[in-house]
Amino acid sequence: MQKFDNIDDYIEDLKKKKEASPTCSNTRYNLGVAYLSKRDFMEAEREFLVAIDESPKMAEAYVQLGGIAMQRGDLEGCLRYNITATQQRPFFAVPWGNIGYVYMEQGETDKAIKALKRAIKYDPNFVQALSTLGAAYFNEGELDDCIEVCEKALKLADNFGPAWNNLALCYTEKEDYKKAIECVDKAIETGFDVSDDFLKELEKHR
Repeated sequence: MQKFDNIDDYIEDLKKKKEASPTCSNTRYNLGVAYLSKRDFMEAEREFLVAIDESPKMAEAYVQLGGIAMQRGDLEGCLRYNITATQQRPFFAVPWGNIGYVYMEQGETDKAIKALKRAIKYDPNFVQALSTLGAAYFNEGELDDCIEVCEKALKLADNFGPAWNNLALCYTEKEDYKKAIECVDKAIETGFDVSDDFLKELEKHR
């Protein structure tokens, strides 16, 4: 495999390949991903759209388009693209995780839990989905379930801040402030942006 000194060289190489084979969906997809790395969302979107026009079953491209929609704050667009991805590849965990996240943002916790469970079924090591499922359980008041899935997430990635924060919230609800403080300190160590109000509440119990 050819190596490139920087992303711009890689993009130029992909452009040449695109000129040589304009209907190659893989080249279009790779070029879209390269543009995303430069945060050039407009060019990335253009390439992903052509990629799925050439290969309508390319689930990864739909997921990437969903991410671009999310960047724009277009939750419905993100949801639509990720649902299409699951239609093309039903056992693809990533779009199910994204669907669950969107439903969480929309306040549809029941739908979020169903989608996130499917994501984890297809990929038991999907840390983000486990943590988001924990947040969904917390919102439903199912504290023990939240703790269980967040602990699973942290066994896979012990520096995943959102899961530590979820645990801190759960232990606060259980009035186990010692554990809550330990968990929120871990969340802060990872760089997670813990709510100021939550930190002030826990400071009362240090």
